[in-house]
Amino acid sequence: MLQSISTPTAQPPLALQIRGLVKRFDRPAVDHLDLAVRVGEFYALVGPNGAGKTTTLRVIVGLLRPDAGAIHVKGIDALADPVEAKRLMAWISDEPMIYDKLTPREYLEFVAGLWQIKPALAAANAEELLDWLGLSAHADERCESFSRGMRQKVALAGALVHDPRVIILDEPLTGLDAGSARQVKNVLRERVNAGGTVIMTTHILEVAERMADRIGVIAHGRLVAEGTLEELRRLAGTGAPNRNNGTDGADSGASLEDTFLALTAEPAEAA
Repeated sequence: MLQSISTPTAQPPLALQIRGLVKRFDRPAVDHLDLAVRVGEFYALVGPNGAGKTTTLRVIVGLLRPDAGAIHVKGIDALADPVEAKRLMAWISDEPMIYDKLTPREYLEFVAGLWQIKPALAAANAEELLDWLGLSAHADERCESFSRGMRQKVALAGALVHDPRVIILDEPLTGLDAGSARQVKNVLRERVNAGGTVIMTTHILEVAERMADRIGVIAHGRLVAEGTLEELRRLAGTGAPNRNNGTDGADSGASLEDTFLALTAEPAEAA
């Protein structure tokens, strides 16, 4: 059962709403998941390996078909009208997939053409993204020689070139050096500050702790807790075992790691 202690207040409209989402393989990977993410919010989804995080994102962006449930992206039914929903979204996987024989500039021109963006606007968006991500000096070099970090930044630029309103990322900082990770985080935060929405899975709990407005904890395909870090600390201190030397998480300022372990302990032991 989902634990949440957010105080009901007037909230911004929803960027993403999921109801009763189910996806089965040989067992349920996503199990009647409900999730709501607001416009202008940075939302991090964390959970143990095999919890269903990546499967959930792949279903949202249309790479997998759900067995049951509903998905709405800014009010659009993503199952009934997937093309229109995808126009509002960007998807960046943990493995950057780009065309090695193209340069970053050519790749962005190609992706913009797929979205039927006017050439002048596409060129302006591309130059801005290349500059933001520190790729300008390499804009005319073939991607085949790039490091993983540079490839990830090119993939991110390609995902953002059509100015999506909902950015969905699966472990976007994996394998990035500190400088590249900071550039990616800065771009994502600027997008949120401009009214966009970011939904991200991460194993790096410190990233979720520092960047996310709200954090969802998923286990066994279900959302078991969500809220701000402070709210999750209080949940861990009252509704779940606390691993912080017996002190209350809210009073001690427990890290997200301590809070995460407390919130996922019971489901893990019951499995």
